[in-house]
Amino acid sequence: MATQRTKRMLIWSLWGAMTLAAAAYLGFALWFGEDKSVYLIGEATHGHYQIELACDACHGEAFAGMPALQKSCVRCHGEELKAVDDSHPKSKFTDPRNADLLAVLDARLCVSCHQEHQQERTRAMGVTLPDDYCFRCHQDIGEDRPSHRELAFDTCASAGCHNFHDNSALYEDFLVKHLDEPDTLTEARVMRRNTSQFLRETAAQPVVALGLEDQDAPAGTALDLKVTRDWARTAHAGAGVNCSDCHEPKGADGKAMAWRDKPAYSVCTDCHEGEVQGFTGGRHGMRLAQELPTMRPALARQPMKSDAHDKPLGCASCHEAHTFDTRRAAVDACLGCHDDRHTLAYQASPHFRAWQAERDGGAPPGTGVSCATCHLPREAHREQGRQRVRVQHNQNLNLRPNEKMIRGVCMSCHGLGFSIDALADEALIDNNFNGRPARAVESLEWAERRMKQKPAKDESRAASTNQPMATFQP
Repeated sequence: MATQRTKRMLIWSLWGAMTLAAAAYLGFALWFGEDKSVYLIGEATHGHYQIELACDACHGEAFAGMPALQKSCVRCHGEELKAVDDSHPKSKFTDPRNADLLAVLDARLCVSCHQEHQQERTRAMGVTLPDDYCFRCHQDIGEDRPSHRELAFDTCASAGCHNFHDNSALYEDFLVKHLDEPDTLTEARVMRRNTSQFLRETAAQPVVALGLEDQDAPAGTALDLKVTRDWARTAHAGAGVNCSDCHEPKGADGKAMAWRDKPAYSVCTDCHEGEVQGFTGGRHGMRLAQELPTMRPALARQPMKSDAHDKPLGCASCHEAHTFDTRRAAVDACLGCHDDRHTLAYQASPHFRAWQAERDGGAPPGTGVSCATCHLPREAHREQGRQRVRVQHNQNLNLRPNEKMIRGVCMSCHGLGFSIDALADEALIDNNFNGRPARAVESLEWAERRMKQKPAKDESRAASTNQPMATFQP
């Protein structure tokens, strides 16, 4: 008996020791360790996998619960939803008149649709709800719109017509306004950047262009003549930006810091705050925003070229230090890493031919289409009483969903109907739009028919209520 009791005590002692050791290991990893992969309950979605080890980015403090998750979602994506005038804002579902809808879909919480660490349930863009979730609330749509009566229950979000949050490119009045546009516009133009001009006009003191002899690197610093010549030919030198402005950035106290051979990406913020904000919000730079190791192509879930796998992604990865060649950044930098079908087909596409024609001087400025033209689009902002055209460096901002490209990108060169059809054709996307769309989305036709029917309905309604007839406003 004593022997059996001793064995049991030994087993329980070993079990207790192993439990304490495991708890100590997990506790240390949670509070002090850098690698928290042991805590992952499953892979994160394509939008968040890069920061899945920055647990606090979404969860806040450990075990903070649902309020912390919701706060994190709004902190990163709230401004984006405001910009597109969210079609289904939280206020719509806090309205008591819609209380019954919450039993079907609690749209007050982002995680009702966007759940992480559940790849087996996750579809495109991290949505985890079934295909029929629109139908659950809009099953009576056929009563108001006869064109929708014969549609299947799962076509709301897959027919190229509706998006839950952002309908800015597809709402009815916009469709009517752009009926009967040609596939390609007569004058295709992309906005031209004007950062250098803007900074000159808003500078507190006159900007003095610098030359090779003006470089101010400290004595004893090893300088490559090619590097200084490259710098002297850039817009930086033309705008009075010297070596010390990047290599000896000013600290919080306003004093210059020690010389750095390789400045951090944050020094770019002094002149390019909007661009850096976009960069750290997209897949290229989002790890930097969470103080994680720099993104490398090897970590991507999209096909990447093997010889680029260990390349760290920062501002200079695409623009190159000292030359800052925006044309290289617009095409060659992308082709140097990406190895997917869409990218590989670019150089055989009409877009590339237009890009070559502009670069060779055979076409007007703003007519070429580079990778950046579509994926890093130019945006006009009002700053200090002037218009500033900046490049949006969040390269996946207009891909969630891709219809977001329509207004800011496609319609600079193409008609609305052609743009909608092209973005709905996956095969055409794969070959980089070398051909015509094989899909035909009927959004414009439906909007046109509804526009023609509306005056008759308004007239009938006005006659029955003795009210003046409303007019359709495109």
